[in-house]
Amino acid sequence: MEILIKASQLILSLSILVVLHELGHFATAKWFKMRVEKFYLFFDPWISLFKIKKGDTEYGIGWIPLGGYVKIAGMIDESMDKEQMKLPPQDWEFRSKPAWQRLIVMVGGVLMNLILAMCIYAMLLFVFGEKYLPTANMKDGIWCMDSLANEIGFQNGDKILSIGNKQVEKFQDIVPEMMYATTVQIDRKGEKINLTIPKNFIEQIIDQKGKRSPLFYPRIPFYLSGFSDASPAEKAGLKKMDQIIGLNDSEFKYFDEFKSMVSPFKNQTIKLKIKRGNEILNIPVLVDTGGKIGVSPAMMDLKSLREAGIYEFSVTKYGFFESFPAGIRKASDKLVDYVHQFKLIFNFKTGAYKGVGSFISIGNLFAPTWDWQSFWELTAILSIVLAFMNILPIPALDGGHVMFLLYEVITGKKPSDKFLEYAQYVGMFLLILLMVYAIGNDIFRLF
Repeated sequence: MEILIKASQLILSLSILVVLHELGHFATAKWFKMRVEKFYLFFDPWISLFKIKKGDTEYGIGWIPLGGYVKIAGMIDESMDKEQMKLPPQDWEFRSKPAWQRLIVMVGGVLMNLILAMCIYAMLLFVFGEKYLPTANMKDGIWCMDSLANEIGFQNGDKILSIGNKQVEKFQDIVPEMMYATTVQIDRKGEKINLTIPKNFIEQIIDQKGKRSPLFYPRIPFYLSGFSDASPAEKAGLKKMDQIIGLNDSEFKYFDEFKSMVSPFKNQTIKLKIKRGNEILNIPVLVDTGGKIGVSPAMMDLKSLREAGIYEFSVTKYGFFESFPAGIRKASDKLVDYVHQFKLIFNFKTGAYKGVGSFISIGNLFAPTWDWQSFWELTAILSIVLAFMNILPIPALDGGHVMFLLYEVITGKKPSDKFLEYAQYVGMFLLILLMVYAIGNDIFRLF
């Protein structure tokens, strides 16, 4: 069921992004009185699931859900319609229009995706506001959930002061900022310590994708969510949602503290201090040979931590008109972040190239349950990614056409149709190679 929900969200998100991207090309082409022969969601080799013709344009839905396209008359594109290009140019064709008009048509899709991302962020800020956990509000430091954090040198309770000499305001930005930095400064019981981030930090995260826990998490109270088979704690009388707050004569606040405190008492009986509702109980429990009592902690998401008042979150509300400049700023910040991440792919020492993925990876980003806020957040990010990737100067992408049109505008010389045709072939070949590599990466990570 989770796979179906994720796949449905992926298809809906891509459908919105593709239709609006192609609408950018369609609307600008119509504006300059160019003839648009096809407007398709998804690709339609040989057959289409649906089609209808209105005026000069055939609107339809293809059967391969990998994108979409508009076919503008007199343009060398992925359709590779050579027969049309052999005929004399017509006034309503793309090739007959001034270079500046053709340039606007080619950037129309990218601009539409950027505007879409800005509008989505604006409406999310207007409806939900902005809520985040400030790093400064984690008074007792972080919880190292994954062994990689310990390998780098972090310990539970460390307070992160700066990453790469830059203070990080939001807790959720800690790991992304570590991707670009070489050092982290922490406060460990009043002592300032500098830790070195390994050059292959990104590679280590990618290699264990799906196998690792989050690197860091806010420290959580120790509520019980369940018991293992033959659990000593369950036999002793502990119940789900009991909160363990003490061991023998020592009290503690967080689950990670208990793990280190209980391990020395293997095969011994300990006294646990339990909070159950308004009651405080002291219950003796036998620790097994592995230093465990057979319980699992109740994980709390950030929303639960905020609602329980365990951490103080920053909450900002936006009025309707205030939300638009804030949405533009957020979309701009996300675009800058993505460009930085993209650059890391070409630094082989980081191992970031291993993270290139296909629709399998994108689909796994969606939540396993339908959450509209999460859906629109991810759709906005994908819209920014689609805009950036399309503007890259690669033939067969919008950016390739833009590159040749800029050359024409600057020099006054138009590349020959034969040159554009061969460039299109090269671009399509490169894109196919990239797709094969991305799918191969995804398949490799599945096993």
